[in-house]
Amino acid sequence: MHVPRQPGPPQREFTAPRKVWYAAFGSNMHRSRLDCYLTGGCPPGGRRAQPGCRDPRPPERALPVMLPGELYFALESPLWTGGTAFYDPGGEGRTAARAWLVTAGQFADIAAQEMHREPGEDLDLREVLVSGRHELGTGRYETLVCAGTLDGHPVLTFTAPWARAGVPGNPPAAAYLGHLASGLAESHGWSGARIGTYLATRPGAAGHWSAEAVAGLLPAPPGAPVAG
Repeated sequence: MHVPRQPGPPQREFTAPRKVWYAAFGSNMHRSRLDCYLTGGCPPGGRRAQPGCRDPRPPERALPVMLPGELYFALESPLWTGGTAFYDPGGEGRTAARAWLVTAGQFADIAAQEMHREPGEDLDLREVLVSGRHELGTGRYETLVCAGTLDGHPVLTFTAPWARAGVPGNPPAAAYLGHLASGLAESHGWSGARIGTYLATRPGAAGHWSAEAVAGLLPAPPGAPVAG
């Protein structure tokens, strides 16, 4: 398992990175969903097509990572209904994510699409790389976060500007939780029991979902007997 190294003191001279790790902690842990942000198209279960990136090439690499901080569920997802996943870098524990090695331009275009903006402009990454965060707006995924570095490249993601304690939790819908569960299986290779325990104990889901119920949302492995 890969844990990003925490960044050291800010460098006197800033050099914009050519490549970054985009750390997806939600539905973009799925390669098929990420591809829609890279090449364009409507992701499975989506309601609108994404325009895609200026550079549609696939990620150079992918790694399972554990980010310092806490995954939680809050607000209301306009697509899935129920709470949606957010990342609090100042929270307790660690958050499972999938790091995609992409160009800085691709990361900018992915972030723009998640922020419901038109892709096409590069991001100035100076502030997020020096201070660890950069609020581009007040929206739910308009705050950039640097979680450290891996193999010399910064690990970046985006989340809400508030901390977990600043917003009421909201349990996620079964379809959304099942999507995250299968994304963890695809990226981390965890067992159903481990995935169930992890997601069922996240704030917003805790007390509303059991580990067994979450594990039951995963598709049956090939060759498994059919119940009934």
